[in-house]
Amino acid sequence: MGPERDSTRERTPVGATAAPRPRTPRLDQPRPPRRLILPEWDPEAFGRLSERIARFLGTGRFIVWMTFVIILWVGWNVFAPAVLRFDNYPFIFLTLMLSLQASYAAPLILLAQNRQDDRDRVNLEQDRKQNERSIADTEYLTREIAALRTGLGEVATRDWIRSELQDLVREVEERRRSDGHGSHVVFPAERTERTPGRDADDR
Repeated sequence: MGPERDSTRERTPVGATAAPRPRTPRLDQPRPPRRLILPEWDPEAFGRLSERIARFLGTGRFIVWMTFVIILWVGWNVFAPAVLRFDNYPFIFLTLMLSLQASYAAPLILLAQNRQDDRDRVNLEQDRKQNERSIADTEYLTREIAALRTGLGEVATRDWIRSELQDLVREVEERRRSDGHGSHVVFPAERTERTPGRDADDR
């Protein structure tokens, strides 16, 4: 082993270095920004702009302004001097502008409708989850109320205790009448004096 190591050491030149490792992206450093040929654009900002345009196209103000511009366009190209006219009859340039406006308006309106559909879908999903939570809470409260009713059915109420006491007093009166002591009800505690032994028993 020793002579082989010496031979390999002799084969490698003195000034040579080890083969460089392939450069791999480091995970502890952010990637450098890529150079994009096309300009970047924010789809959310473009969607908001399309919604604003779609809302404006669906208002009466847009119809009024569009009618005013068309009347002004036609009137200028009919009654203005021939030198100043820029779109003579049959108003081909006006037709081109209206077609261009319609070709852009339709996709913008569709984009706004798609965004509205997405919002409606999210709202429906949230409403569904809220309804499920409400149903679960209602079922829980219903079970709790049923348990409370079951528990209260076994609790002695004031009317029940009063009726039991009245029955007990009536029974005591009947017993005393049967013993011949009259109608006056005197409980043993009121009739006899308390003895020390009885007090001790009470304690």
